[in-house]
Amino acid sequence: MTLAEKAAYLKGLMDGIKLDTEKDENRLLKAVVDLLQDMAVSIDDLEDNAIAVSDELDEIEENLDAIDEYLMDEDDDDDDDDYMDYDDDDDFDLGDDYDYGEDAVYEVTCPKCGEVHQFTEKDLLEGSKPCSKCGELLEFEFDEDDGEMPF
Repeated sequence: MTLAEKAAYLKGLMDGIKLDTEKDENRLLKAVVDLLQDMAVSIDDLEDNAIAVSDELDEIEENLDAIDEYLMDEDDDDDDDDYMDYDDDDDFDLGDDYDYGEDAVYEVTCPKCGEVHQFTEKDLLEGSKPCSKCGELLEFEFDEDDGEMPF
């Protein structure tokens, strides 16, 4: 039996015995029963609110756990092989720019036979080369303004 039900029972008992509320002691008893009934309703409302707040906090906790797990997975991914781990003994400096120059090799696929050829930048600057397999003329365009190869 809830507090509200108990307070209603007491009020029903008081109404059932038909107390004369003109007497001081009976007026006091009626006031106490009314107070108990009001308090029972307020306590029921507070309990309902506490349950609702608790449910919302549980949901927030689950969401935070999911966010934490997602972020931890992201951090774990960063620790994988996404980067090269250099020892102090390595001569390679990440700040150094590598100049490919004339030693750079470019792969070009023949559109006719599919043969893959490797050419240096010097070869590409000549403008064209024949395919060694089918003889198709492979033409190269070099945009001097960009300084980049268009392939």
